[in-house]
Amino acid sequence: MESTLHNPALTPGLSTPETSSNSRALAIGYWTVTGLFCLQMGFTAYAQLTLPQVAQAFTHLGFPSYFRIELSCAKLLGVLLLLVPVPARLKEWVYAGFAINLASAVIAHLAVGDGPEAWGWAVATALLWTLSYLLWRRRQASGTLKVWELK
Repeated sequence: MESTLHNPALTPGLSTPETSSNSRALAIGYWTVTGLFCLQMGFTAYAQLTLPQVAQAFTHLGFPSYFRIELSCAKLLGVLLLLVPVPARLKEWVYAGFAINLASAVIAHLAVGDGPEAWGWAVATALLWTLSYLLWRRRQASGTLKVWELK
């Protein structure tokens, strides 16, 4: 067994310049992708609340008008929870809710026969979701999250 005195990288809690730059790059990547994802979800929530053509799209998909408002409020709450420090379990539920939302959007468009011009945005947003979630999990595994984000 190698001594932690000779190799400080083996000492938990001590960071070397290499691990520090990796964790910084990981944090920058996470916040960039998550910021883009949150902008996209925030924009769709805003559009669902204010644009008549989006309300017509919900009718086309067979959803009642109250669902559009409910979904928009849930999206805005989810965006807020992704951007502020909350317990990891809550953040996990937010990611799960967004995954269900995006999968349901694609399924709804396919069910009514819409083409890629209708469901393509949901697929592109799902790619941002995937990157954000994977980077968040990687930050958890690397131990670079704050204490309140780990429980």
